[in-house]
Amino acid sequence: MYSLKPHVEQTDPPRPASETLPTMYDLPSEDPEEPGLPDEYHYLQPHLLSATLQLTTYAADEVFSVGDMNLYYDVDHPLWHKRPDWFAVVGVPRLYEGRDMRLSYVVWQERVNPFVVVELLSPGTEKEDLGQTDRVLGTPPTKWEVYEQILRIPYYILFDRYTNNLRAFRLEGGHYQPLDVTDQRISIPEWEISLGVWQGIHRGIERLWLRWFDAEGQLIPTTEEQVEQAQAKSDRLAQRLRELGIDPDDV
Repeated sequence: MYSLKPHVEQTDPPRPASETLPTMYDLPSEDPEEPGLPDEYHYLQPHLLSATLQLTTYAADEVFSVGDMNLYYDVDHPLWHKRPDWFAVVGVPRLYEGRDMRLSYVVWQERVNPFVVVELLSPGTEKEDLGQTDRVLGTPPTKWEVYEQILRIPYYILFDRYTNNLRAFRLEGGHYQPLDVTDQRISIPEWEISLGVWQGIHRGIERLWLRWFDAEGQLIPTTEEQVEQAQAKSDRLAQRLRELGIDPDDV
């Protein structure tokens, strides 16, 4: 259960939002009326996106990325939220107030909007994800409206795992404009990296996955992949020493 902070009258100058408005700890982390739950793919794919997001332009503790978390966007309607499949914010502490994991992301408290949002298309959400639904009078804005008009998220990326179709939009002139997706790769010049489709094994499952690439177009490895690469390099060195008649354990 959750409970909202009691209403606090504003003052002039205004009191801090943390004193007068609900924080992520006062808001629900789930909507019990929202139909359906994420499948395994909706867990594994966002994990890979976060695991390979390594930026040279920001310190690791200044980057927050997450999948399937409530994103609260309207201070006047504090319960209105969207739940992107994955999004990333830069220039904020990795931990909430520098000390705890977040339960949700509240833009009016964090004061920084997401920079990239990724939606993984499914038959039940495709029309909303693509902005092909209209807002019903008296209801919250659509996902597309929130990302484009309210939060003004610079990059909106969509991937359909059933067709392996990758699409992307960039905010230009206040509206999303389609990006040219060449060789299933999307450049994010502000971060000096790119996002692309990769055929490989993640958590024991081989398929096409979305993941990040560095400025040279090389895969950004996960921590597990770094360990595997280091072990493979060590094994190759040991084998070479044995071929030279040297016991690697004596080196």
